[in-house]
Amino acid sequence: MVKKSLLIFMVFALTAIAAACGNSNENANNSSPAAGDKLKIGVMAGVEEEIWKVAKEVAAKDNLDLELVVFNDYVQPNKVLEDGQLDANAFQHQPYLDEFNKSNGTHIVKLADTINYPIGVYSKKIKDLSELKDGDTVGLPNDPTNGARALILFQSAGLIKLKEGVGVTATVRDIAENPRNLKFKELDAAFLPKALGDLTAAVINTNYAVDNGLSPTEDAIYREPADSPWVNIIAVRDGDQDKPIFQRLVKAFQSEEVKKFVTDNYSESMVPAWQ
Repeated sequence: MVKKSLLIFMVFALTAIAAACGNSNENANNSSPAAGDKLKIGVMAGVEEEIWKVAKEVAAKDNLDLELVVFNDYVQPNKVLEDGQLDANAFQHQPYLDEFNKSNGTHIVKLADTINYPIGVYSKKIKDLSELKDGDTVGLPNDPTNGARALILFQSAGLIKLKEGVGVTATVRDIAENPRNLKFKELDAAFLPKALGDLTAAVINTNYAVDNGLSPTEDAIYREPADSPWVNIIAVRDGDQDKPIFQRLVKAFQSEEVKKFVTDNYSESMVPAWQ
């Protein structure tokens, strides 16, 4: 009787263990939210960090813990994502990512759109681009894609004309016409706000403008349209984009809470790109 009872107990125990394993595999396959799910996200200091704090709160409701790793430059977030120190980053637009992958041999891909940050021209010396004089010096970012973006903005304002077809690969060497003989000073994007007093005008990325007390809607003397194609993205290593946990990340960012925060706090300076 004792042996029979022991045998029954062992069968029951093995059945329970098998059932538990089956449930565990089922949860993994279905990627059910579980306490302890965590992602490390690289973001830029300042405005983007503040926006991602809201996304972090939304993600927490889905048992997804977002650790925000803050950067102050446009190079390191991709390098540390590529080598596995981050799970994703959110600071760049597609043209910048394409150029970075090409130049560095990295394998980073777009996961989803985030915010459109229309860039603008700022100045402490003039109130309108029509006031630019022959030989004035204007600043622009020295990285390839944001530099091209600035040149395209100058062209749209009628200040220069670029060679036909250069598009997002444009450099100062591609300026075909420069009727005011403007001088172009290429500087690190983060340094441009600090150098503004030494320049007649400069193109400044929105995040750096806001971080330095400049209002894109009030202080920019010329801006990209709100539907600018240079939309920022969430990026991940190639192969991760279809993992369910990253879809939860997108859902947290592209939420009504984040959209409301951006709209309420930054008005026309920034536009949620998933609207």
